[in-house]
Amino acid sequence: MRKEKFEYNGYTCVLYLQKDPQFLLVQPVDRRDLQEDTAFETICSLGDRPFLYLAVAVNDWNKDLSPWEAPPVFGREDFGNGAGNTLTLLTEIINKVSADRAADLPVILGGYSLAGLFALWTAYQTNRFAAVAAVSPSVWFPEWIGYAETHSPLVRKIYLSLGDKEEKTRNPVMAQVGSCIRRQLELLQKDETVSDCVLEMNEGNHFKDPDKRCAKAFVWCMHVQP
Repeated sequence: MRKEKFEYNGYTCVLYLQKDPQFLLVQPVDRRDLQEDTAFETICSLGDRPFLYLAVAVNDWNKDLSPWEAPPVFGREDFGNGAGNTLTLLTEIINKVSADRAADLPVILGGYSLAGLFALWTAYQTNRFAAVAAVSPSVWFPEWIGYAETHSPLVRKIYLSLGDKEEKTRNPVMAQVGSCIRRQLELLQKDETVSDCVLEMNEGNHFKDPDKRCAKAFVWCMHVQP
């Protein structure tokens, strides 16, 4: 394994390289996540296919990953509408890595929490990705389910997951996550564009084993490919 760090338009990226990769895995992460190799190592421990793993550090989590503006749900920070710009930036980075390293490898986009919602939203914007992994996604996000009910995804393979205790919270908005994720699965199962989808329930609350949950998601996406 080799590891390369680079900057692109103010965003810090880390690329992990394996020999003869079959996929390019892409994940928007918090800047603190770049300090360790846990995410990459966990995918390696659970999977058996070689891949490149690209982690892109998000500068403003609530702004860069939100599809539209929304009031605070916890704390005092509003949600922005930066997902469109982030998708454009991410596409440029992917194209750069593909040109330099990955040729025409299938690209899988994954994310956790609000980054999971971003990955899911991206599935409705572009067919650039072979699969999308929305891990414990923030599907409680205001107006998200209404959006999903009136739009069709362009990605054929979509993975969803949730912790079995995530909906057991005192926050009335976030407590909707269980019913929202089940509705999301129902919509995907009915959509003719989607050929493979799954909802995996994990043990614990939102903060339990995020790296393991993401790794399982990426491994599923790699194995549903032809």
